[in-house]
Amino acid sequence: MASTVGYAEDGEVRLVTDPGMVRNRSLILDPLWTMGVAPESVSDVVFSHHHPDHTLNAALFPNARFHDHWAIYFGDQRIWRDAESYDLTPSIKLIRTPGHTYEDITTLVGTPEGIVAFTHLWNDATSAGDRHAVDLEALHLGRKRVLTVADIVVPGHGPAFIPGTETPL
Repeated sequence: MASTVGYAEDGEVRLVTDPGMVRNRSLILDPLWTMGVAPESVSDVVFSHHHPDHTLNAALFPNARFHDHWAIYFGDQRIWRDAESYDLTPSIKLIRTPGHTYEDITTLVGTPEGIVAFTHLWNDATSAGDRHAVDLEALHLGRKRVLTVADIVVPGHGPAFIPGTETPL
């Protein structure tokens, strides 16, 4: 059940993706501390979707803005915006990728190594389908869309992988 928690930086933005269910919160916090990142300095958190296994540990980041498919949440404020093509920074973009849920989004991060996609379109590198998907057709269309840009995929529940011809659509 553990979600894959991601991290990226661009300028002043320190971003965590899907801080959900893990065996111990140290699995989220210790790697950040190793990089010199205090939880209070995380500026933004993106939820790929609203299942608890991807959101449960959001409160670890008390100063963050929280992003989902239709808004940014900060303190007691909600700023409505569509996630589709939302640029968090010049190198971090959100796109809508429904399938697992109708509200799924993918975070695309430009790095020197290429574009990294933090997404729940795949549970892991070998997942051909998604038994919990609300729309398998949309899921497969989202996979095709992401594969046109991603050099590295960080799936919802597994290690990052480099997509290739064997990557399930």
